[in-house]
Amino acid sequence: MHIPDGFIDAPTSAAAGAVAVGGVAICLKKAADQLDEKRVALAGLTAAFIFAVQMLNFPVASGTSGHLLGGVLAAVLVGPYIGALCVTVVLSVQCLLFADGGLSALGLNVVNMALVTAFGGYVIFLLLRKLLPRTVGGVVASSGIASALGVVLASLVFTIEYAIGGTGGASIATVGGAMVGVHVLIGIGEGVITGLTVSAVLASRPDLVHGARDLYERAPGGSPALVGDAA
Repeated sequence: MHIPDGFIDAPTSAAAGAVAVGGVAICLKKAADQLDEKRVALAGLTAAFIFAVQMLNFPVASGTSGHLLGGVLAAVLVGPYIGALCVTVVLSVQCLLFADGGLSALGLNVVNMALVTAFGGYVIFLLLRKLLPRTVGGVVASSGIASALGVVLASLVFTIEYAIGGTGGASIATVGGAMVGVHVLIGIGEGVITGLTVSAVLASRPDLVHGARDLYERAPGGSPALVGDAA
């Protein structure tokens, strides 16, 4: 999913860069209103976790491999605005220090892997929350499914970008089919990792999960307590 330099032409990359800058600016403004001491710490831990897990690849098909994108995971834990910033920081560090994704394509990668997954995936998560039971299991299932679909959504956006300004010789149908097909499989791994992570955090500190705020109430002593069925 990391786009290298030259794979998408300069005008399309520049346009995506402008979208990325605008999106990140909005996220920064919204995050400033939401961040407190507890959420700052969780945001740092979320970014560090995504950075570490993105270094671990798992095999998918035909010799290809995939890794966690983390947009939906971050959005469920700390909200879509802060979550998108967490992934943006990870992508920027990977690009500047590890040459993972081209510098001229950083805007494209931020749009696809941070903004699309965090916001698009979080919308899917909210829709699933309305359909599934209002329980911890419902939150875990919603986060896992939304993560899988968020990866596919990002691959569809990449296909559109390639259709607009792709420099490769492959046809749009070939690129789209390969990207979506592989990322369906990557999405399964993403969904499993996200579901397990959200489940682990809910088991210990449910009050830290932004996407499950409706499931806990604070007891008189200040400790969080789950509301309703926690199964």
